[in-house]
Amino acid sequence: MKTSREAALGFIFITLLIDITGWGIIIPVMPKLIEQLIHGDVSAASKYGGWLTFTYALMQFVCAPILGNLSDRFGRRPVLLFSLFGFGVDYIFQSFAPTIGWLFVGRAIAGITGASFTTASAYIADISTHENRAKNFGMVGAAFGLGFIIGPVIGGLLGQFGPRVPFYAAAGLCLLNWLYGYFILPESLSLDHRRPFEWKRANPVGALMHLQKYPALIGLFISLMFVYIAAHAVQSNWSFFTMYRFNWNARMIGISLGVIGLLVGVVQGGLIRFINPKLGNERSVYTGLLLYSIGMLLFSFATQSWMMFVFLVPYCLGGIAGPALQAIISSHVPPNEQGELQGSITSLMSATSIVGPLIMTNLFYYFTQKNAPVHYAGAPFLLGAILLLSSALIAYSSLKKEAHKKATATSGSL
Repeated sequence: MKTSREAALGFIFITLLIDITGWGIIIPVMPKLIEQLIHGDVSAASKYGGWLTFTYALMQFVCAPILGNLSDRFGRRPVLLFSLFGFGVDYIFQSFAPTIGWLFVGRAIAGITGASFTTASAYIADISTHENRAKNFGMVGAAFGLGFIIGPVIGGLLGQFGPRVPFYAAAGLCLLNWLYGYFILPESLSLDHRRPFEWKRANPVGALMHLQKYPALIGLFISLMFVYIAAHAVQSNWSFFTMYRFNWNARMIGISLGVIGLLVGVVQGGLIRFINPKLGNERSVYTGLLLYSIGMLLFSFATQSWMMFVFLVPYCLGGIAGPALQAIISSHVPPNEQGELQGSITSLMSATSIVGPLIMTNLFYYFTQKNAPVHYAGAPFLLGAILLLSSALIAYSSLKKEAHKKATATSGSL
């Protein structure tokens, strides 16, 4: 049993790695492609970048709970394969985009089918025990990190031949990943753990409302929401910020993202295996969020290129928070509802991705435009730091309140 679980975890790791590599390939060149299509500068391109992420997130917000619930009914494998195929089609649309409108069509397709992380997280929950749950969820971060080492570096190098070339590579990689999953990836959800599909539990609002039966999760979901919004200070702005502040090209952006991927992979694929057992899930959450906020604050005041690389260290060390928080949340939910839970988490992430990129890219645009009252490109990072500190306080309050209730219930039963 242990050997088969380890093999299944290896399969899902490779699948996610290829998926993230394809995604990472296009990031260094996306700002330049948007600039070409709108005939504008990097400041104006950042606004379109925010709206493209908004389109993807809106469609994923609506569709992720449906796919999560379908995975609880039919298994993880078919839903994951559907998602991977959708990403391949998305990249094809974007690679041939003659206008900015085509980019929006591609992002909409990716949002509709984009359940790879939802289903992969449910897959990991299926094959995990209570003892190794946080460690296994860390493998998602490790795949993300390693994919971000490979993808952006390839994208930065291919981007020298034109901003569309990386999209061809990403499309091919995702479709190869789909073939790999079709022939290699096993099913993780046994028939006795499946449940009927219910539309009332498969809509984004219904899926989130359904979680009210787990009162202890509400505070943690609010905490997670703040983390997701704060993350867009980096996710939605890194390329635009570094191009504006340091005049980086696609190659330099790709290298920097590769360094981020390396650090994330080291933290979530290695350090977390030693740190989490020593600190425990709760203290890992607090420590990680504090490090995240420190990294964000330092980014906001960086004045030299080398500073961004140095400040990545505390920021990436903050990665111990995510798997620990997800482990705490998933431990409250039974096996036959893990797909629904992960679909709801993805919906929450998508809901924050509806507002997060718009907040962060418009904040960047406001403080970098010609008529800005104060020129401060680091404003999104400062807001991100404030949100992350708030998240830590909310998580602390929620977990302490739950511990107090458990202590009271235990003493009352004696």
